[in-house]
Amino acid sequence: MFFNLALSAALIFFGIGLVYRISTWFRRNIGPDAGNYSAAARFSEAAKGIGRVLFSRDVFTLVRVFIVDVLLQMRIYKEDFLRWLMHMLIFAGFMLLLLMHALDKLITARIFSDYYATLNPFMFLRDLFGLMVIAGVALAVYRRFILKVPRLKTNGRDLYAILIVAVIMISGILLEGVKITSPTEFRAMVDSYASLDDDEYKTLESLWVKDFGLASKEVKAPFDEAVLEQGREIHEESCAVCHSSPKWAFTGFAAAGAVRPLALQLDEAGAAGLLWTIHILACFLGLAYLPFSKMFHIIATPISLMAGAVMDKGQSHPANIATRMAMELDACMHCTTCSLRCSVAPAFDRFGNANILPSEKLIFLKAWAADKTLDEKGLRTIQEGIYLCSNCDRCTVVCPAGINLRELWFHVREELIHQGLPTALMLTPFSYYRGLKRPDLKAESYGPPLADAVEAVAANFKAIDRPDHVVDLNALNRQLMQQAGASSQADTYGYCFACENCSTVCPVVANYENPQAVLKLLPHQIMRSLGMGLKDLAMGSRMLWDCLTCYQCQEHCPQGVKVTDVLYELKNLALIEARRAPGEDRINIRV
Repeated sequence: MFFNLALSAALIFFGIGLVYRISTWFRRNIGPDAGNYSAAARFSEAAKGIGRVLFSRDVFTLVRVFIVDVLLQMRIYKEDFLRWLMHMLIFAGFMLLLLMHALDKLITARIFSDYYATLNPFMFLRDLFGLMVIAGVALAVYRRFILKVPRLKTNGRDLYAILIVAVIMISGILLEGVKITSPTEFRAMVDSYASLDDDEYKTLESLWVKDFGLASKEVKAPFDEAVLEQGREIHEESCAVCHSSPKWAFTGFAAAGAVRPLALQLDEAGAAGLLWTIHILACFLGLAYLPFSKMFHIIATPISLMAGAVMDKGQSHPANIATRMAMELDACMHCTTCSLRCSVAPAFDRFGNANILPSEKLIFLKAWAADKTLDEKGLRTIQEGIYLCSNCDRCTVVCPAGINLRELWFHVREELIHQGLPTALMLTPFSYYRGLKRPDLKAESYGPPLADAVEAVAANFKAIDRPDHVVDLNALNRQLMQQAGASSQADTYGYCFACENCSTVCPVVANYENPQAVLKLLPHQIMRSLGMGLKDLAMGSRMLWDCLTCYQCQEHCPQGVKVTDVLYELKNLALIEARRAPGEDRINIRV
């Protein structure tokens, strides 16, 4: 009764959780354009896409990916043999235990007509598969807590996954060991499968005590050989048909040897029943919580791998792209392979923001995608993490779950920078990739975040805002001149004699009919402002942020002024100033 109720509850929770998690793939929006499609439209497009794949040559791609990347996990093998061995031991061992042992009445018993759980090869294989899982869990603990793989971070979900698997396997092995030694279990077995009188029972018991690890109050060594021989005959007639020697259950037999000194006390205390309850509850708890835990990746990751193999951004429907990105958040197994290969991961060592690491960004994004609420500090942290990315694609290439991380970062970045908090990292080379992707964005959505970032920095300086503005030439800032001249390239600003050659060849200046009204100062005027130590003028010009770094000005300067390098230095100084300003809460920037 208890077993049936617990199993029913676990299956109900598992089913509800599974439906809920899969439904989030069609309801959650990643990126500014994902909301253009309803959940029903996305589900419909997904069904159409699956149908097209199944009735095309792409189905062979699915089969190949399922065998190579899902079953054999070759993506992990290429990266790290020890990690591949760990995954294969846990994955293969657990799946084989599930199919052969947990579902034995549905699968094993239907395949083998003479199946008994206590008969070889099933007894031996059960322990072998269990040992595989235990070895895999041990490797997981070794990698995380002893080997301490670089950037391999452990959170609550990782600990739960290790703990629940360990409890299931250890309780199962201990249960098997206690049952081997238990006189109560032995009596119940004999009563069920053999009709023996007291003398026959004692002879059989003698054999089991000597050879099979049974504990007994009445039967003690030494044993008479004639009694043992009679016990073997009874065993062959009554037990051997459905019960192999417990020695074949090598992990359980070893556990029996360990608990034998306390076997009789454990039997009287009902330890077998207690361990059975713990084992069953752990199994059912793991099943019920699976859709809500990290272990859900055993479902989402294979789907991600196969979907990524047959989907192409240029051909797949945008609704399916949105669905795949939502699903990919669940496919992440937090293995941190991406963080190990990340080209900007050293920035984490400098700033301490865990969201710089790809694997930690994904953890944060799961929570963010669920409710879309962030306080200002959380938004600033994730904005920095999502923007400090060189878009080198190394994370995507090595991801064993097949997650297209570069595309995911781009869509999430676009959504986050429209949250209203200026992101000064947009004014750095980290925005280069966004510029390349400009055709993929709506025209009206590209400029405002950039304008907000410029405004947040320039607000700290007083630039010329009208033609009749009078500049105080006495406000000489020698510190600015020293800072700008810190590098040999930027120190060349003093050579400028305002010939205007740099402004004449500048494509940004040429883009406007009245450039000075838009840009405030032109390149040659910025050089002269810096030469006179006019901080507000030098740093408050929009020209500073609109510079394309094409180096036309620098190449055409007759005086050898490194104009572009000077502008770079001024931008760095302006961002440092913005960070230190009283209103720094308004801007997200690391320097």
